Amino acid sequence: MTTVVAQGTFDILHPGHLQYLEEAAAMGDELHVIIARRENVSHKRTPVLADRQRRDMVGALDPVDSAVLGDREDIFVPIERIDPDVIVLGHDQHHDEHAIEGALDERGIDCSVERAAGRTPSYDDELLSTGRIVDRICEQRC
Repeated sequence: MTTVVAQGTFDILHPGHLQYLEEAAAMGDELHVIIARRENVSHKRTPVLADRQRRDMVGALDPVDSAVLGDREDIFVPIERIDPDVIVLGHDQHHDEHAIEGALDERGIDCSVERAAGRTPSYDDELLSTGRIVDRICEQRC
């Protein structure tokens, strides 16, 4: 059995998230998703939605076998627990594949690191970014 891990913030789910998780699930038999905790998100705006809500929403998606919150101190703790064969990064995630591979080697975790393909919008006004969804809400509702 091939175990796959995907990870991300998953704030305000959109078709790009689903594409990423479907692609990750297709790389193995079981997909585990690690949801970043709000306090650990420093590379972009803090998530709008609470940690547990984001975890529950991702866990409810068909491609996902389990969804867990990330560790507060060490992003590799849930990866060590899950012991995946493959880690799949989103197409636009800020992570450096080589740095992750190096950290995995240092910890004795034997798995490959792949990068998912991006999704092309299916129609003119399809939004594939939480930031763009928030911007649209503010434009139309604020």
